[in-house]
Amino acid sequence: MKDLILGHEAIQHKINRIAYQIYESNVHETKIVVAGIHGGGSLFAEKIISVLQRITQAEILTCTVDMDKKNPLSRPIKTSIPLKELTNCSLVLVDDVLNSGTTLIYGVHHFLQIPLKKLKTAVLVNRNHKKFPVKADFKGISLSTSLNEHIDVVLDQDRDAVYLSQ
Repeated sequence: MKDLILGHEAIQHKINRIAYQIYESNVHETKIVVAGIHGGGSLFAEKIISVLQRITQAEILTCTVDMDKKNPLSRPIKTSIPLKELTNCSLVLVDDVLNSGTTLIYGVHHFLQIPLKKLKTAVLVNRNHKKFPVKADFKGISLSTSLNEHIDVVLDQDRDAVYLSQ
């Protein structure tokens, strides 16, 4: 059984709000890097980027982070932009769901190999089941769920949705 948590319009509202929060946090920056974690994070990042491009004159760089979400140490994390090119940038690491914090903490660790002006995180859904001391700086919704429940995020044109299933 799936319960609808957020529909398309609600998700669009969350995307706009997060994009404005990112802009406000980087109002004096000339370049902002939005790094989406491959899969749902990249799709969510693309939607945030489309809003940022409308509301700021800053250059928005799109970066994809490729990593094994289930076992981040199983293979090296790769980014579509070489790390050296991101030195001294303001970066926002994006994923669709923050569950245990494993994916975000290893993603943050990867980017801390270089000096950054600022590093923030953004997620659509924060589940509050963290194993690691990582938080979402920008979040669409926080849910207190059981460990048996699952969040399904659909980011597809006009059919964006977040579902909770058992």
